[in-house]
Amino acid sequence: MEDDRWPAPSDDATRLVATAHALRRKPIGELTVEGMGLLTGQGEGLPHLLPPALEVLRLDPMAEGHKSYEGDLLAAVLTRSPETWSKAPELGCEIRMVVSDLSDLTPDLEREVERFLAL
Repeated sequence: MEDDRWPAPSDDATRLVATAHALRRKPIGELTVEGMGLLTGQGEGLPHLLPPALEVLRLDPMAEGHKSYEGDLLAAVLTRSPETWSKAPELGCEIRMVVSDLSDLTPDLEREVERFLAL
C-alpha cells in the first residue's frame, strides 16, 4: 500500500498481526469490508484506505465484515485520530455527511458518532 515492505510475521505472531500482514499485500480493490475495517482500525494505510472505505459507507453506513458486527467499518473509520482528519479534511466532511442522518445506532456506535462530530 505504501511501498513499505514488512518482514514476514514471526511464527509466534498473533492472528491479528498475521492477518494485517496478509491484507497489506492485497491490492486495495480486492479488500473486503472486513479487511478494510481491520486495516483501518489498526491505522494502516489510511491515506489509501479511507477513500474506498467512504465509498462503501456512502452506500451502506452500517456495512459489516463477514466475521464482524454491523457498523464495524464505520466504527473503524470514526475512531481514527483527529490528526487523520486534519490531514484529510475533505474526507472528514464526507464522513460527517454520512453520519449526520444516522439513527437507531447501538450505544457504542452512537458514542463514537458523537465523539467524531465533536471534533
